[in-house]
Amino acid sequence: MRDIDQAGLQALTFDTSTYHYKSRRTGQAALERRIREICETRVRYGYRRVHVLLRREGWIVNMKKTRRIIYNQLGLQLRNKHPKRRVKAKLREDRQEAVGPNDVWAMDFVHDQLATGKKLRILTIIDTHSRYCPATDPRFTYSGEDVVQTLERVCGQIGYPKTIRVDNGLTGWRSPAAGRIWRRGGAVMDRPETFI
Repeated sequence: MRDIDQAGLQALTFDTSTYHYKSRRTGQAALERRIREICETRVRYGYRRVHVLLRREGWIVNMKKTRRIIYNQLGLQLRNKHPKRRVKAKLREDRQEAVGPNDVWAMDFVHDQLATGKKLRILTIIDTHSRYCPATDPRFTYSGEDVVQTLERVCGQIGYPKTIRVDNGLTGWRSPAAGRIWRRGGAVMDRPETFI
């Protein structure tokens, strides 16, 4: 039997030491167990931070090996964080749907840039029931008074809405004059904290 193995190795041009090779690598079960413990207690740690903790504990391990153990052998992955938009959407579930025209309006700014590099802001107002857009007002600069002028013009043409939805991060709405125009028309603000 040994002669057949020897003849086969010579035919394939293999060295006999390769055929009879015994691995000298130490078992890494303890290292894998420790990496799993770290990953379970510190869920947001990536392989680099886990590697630093291992080195502090005295483990002699290469960073590439740490990465290979975590992602390939143990199959661990970082958990994705939930975007903040989902949290805000959950808080806004109590919104009532529009049942007729001029029931709910939505206002927002759209930003664009001209070929010359000059920035353009467009105030958009949309009736959420009919999807009618009473105003799209483009300007290079917008102040609170500009928003009020546009709203007064639109409300003079088609009337005041019952409710207005606005984004809470826009400075164009943060004007005492904008709040006065809606109180005068009897509208309820969906996000009243945006008006100062």
